[in-house]
Amino acid sequence: MAERLGVGVAARLSRYLQVLTQANKMGKERISSQEIAEYTNINATQIRRDLSAFGKFGKRGVGYSIDSLLGEIRKILRTQGQHNIALIGAGRLGEAIASSPIFAEHGISVAAIFDADPAKVGRTLGGVTVSPLEQLDDVVRARNIIVGVLAVPAATAQEACDALVASGVKIVFNYSEALLDTPADVQVHTSNPAVELLYALYFHLT
Repeated sequence: MAERLGVGVAARLSRYLQVLTQANKMGKERISSQEIAEYTNINATQIRRDLSAFGKFGKRGVGYSIDSLLGEIRKILRTQGQHNIALIGAGRLGEAIASSPIFAEHGISVAAIFDADPAKVGRTLGGVTVSPLEQLDDVVRARNIIVGVLAVPAATAQEACDALVASGVKIVFNYSEALLDTPADVQVHTSNPAVELLYALYFHLT
């Protein structure tokens, strides 16, 4: 098996995959590192460095074949075991995440769902049975999960994040409004639709 990807590289490859998938749906056949940079806010030089580490994909002045690059990145992420994620929170947001086909399109599987509410344990979301939060450590290690998604209220987000980190998770996607305190080697990506809309409007209006 290939050497395990660094957490930063895995996170960036996942973002490239998101852009490539969308471009493919729009009917584009080729894309440049500069275009990927514009959509991800990752420096074009860094993008070229990341992609060249896995082979010769692009040609100067021509860009990358979206089809072949999609296949290569999916293969890299799958062989690295990056595709299994744990979802914490089986409420309305958690249900929407678990039932969405978007993850499958990127070769990502919601491998486990957890909730602290006994009333939600045992329910099935997106074909996955909700487990009690106290089983998180055993399940995460058994299923080689390194990515956690938090779909919980802000008041319980830090506790849930601590449980993920203690089990070895290195990438956390935070859908709560909480500010999370994590070790330096854990990457936190916070997604707040209202803040992202304001951010987009700011750059549109200035």
